[in-house]
Amino acid sequence: MDLKTLGWNEALEASFSKYREAGFIPLRITSRQANLFTALSEIGELRGKMTGRMRYECSQGTDMPAVGDWVAAKGNAETGLMQIRAVMPRRTQLIRADYNKGSYAGDQVISANVDVLFIVVGLDRELNTKTLLRYIAQAKASGAAVVVILNKADLCGDVGAALAVAGEVARDLPVMAVSASTGEGIPEIRKYLGDGKTSSLVGPPGVGKSSIINSMLGQGALATGEVREGDSKGRHTTTWRELIMVPGGGMLIDNPGMRSLGVTGEESEVMAEFGDIEALAAECRFGNCEHLTEPGCAIKAAMASGDLAPERLESYLKFRRELAIISVAKQYRSRVRQANSAAARRRRQWKKDLELVQ
Repeated sequence: MDLKTLGWNEALEASFSKYREAGFIPLRITSRQANLFTALSEIGELRGKMTGRMRYECSQGTDMPAVGDWVAAKGNAETGLMQIRAVMPRRTQLIRADYNKGSYAGDQVISANVDVLFIVVGLDRELNTKTLLRYIAQAKASGAAVVVILNKADLCGDVGAALAVAGEVARDLPVMAVSASTGEGIPEIRKYLGDGKTSSLVGPPGVGKSSIINSMLGQGALATGEVREGDSKGRHTTTWRELIMVPGGGMLIDNPGMRSLGVTGEESEVMAEFGDIEALAAECRFGNCEHLTEPGCAIKAAMASGDLAPERLESYLKFRRELAIISVAKQYRSRVRQANSAAARRRRQWKKDLELVQ
């Protein structure tokens, strides 16, 4: 397969030169199930794992290969096996916080090297503006272009009103209404694809991400599921992330539905979506204003005049709290890693000293 079809470019070639000299080949990760990866390369599709050395060097979740990543690996066309040695620098990456039993457990890369992120929501239910805003803030921080898709337009009584509500939340982002079941709007999505271009669909379960991809592929390539009538919640019909080649050019990454997208990443990047609120906060009388009961609060004045929606401020404050908690958790995890590393160095030194004595 031609690497350019997969998105290979001169910048990647320049950074890969040292690996090519060492006998490695470039591959693009198309799926990951636990520690088993599938990738496409010039010698075909290969499957395998990371080398032991790479696993040792992965100090955090974001060091692991993700769907969409370019990696350096040793591959064998006859056996179809590979061993991944390194992840190449990412152009873009969508990251979310990973939680284990309610506690922050590190960051997770959802997809990498994506040109356009499609945020998909369903019009068969009431539009959750808070969830949409959360997705938008994280998607913008990824570095990719962002497009909001309102799927299941055929099940909505007032598409125009839904577009207006989503447009207020999305602000400067493109918003389109489509229907995967009827094909309405699918050609508009195709305009964002092309040779070497990668797009990724993210959103809550049951919004029809897999159905959109099936409509674009013209076949039932991906499993789809029904949405529960009682609460309009969908099932996780996609159980792992997968990069799919699209006929006519381009690639799509299908992601499992995520009911929540834990905020993480660089604070300046994530909070850039709330630049309007940050600007208002700078005009508050007190520098430590919490925008609750303090006099001279510019944010409260904007809410009173209708220039700032209460839901937007609520999301902003929630993001602030989450980022503060994650910042403390990251500092703690970093200190633990440093302490463990120092302890390991001491154990190695003690072993050497003991061998000398003996």
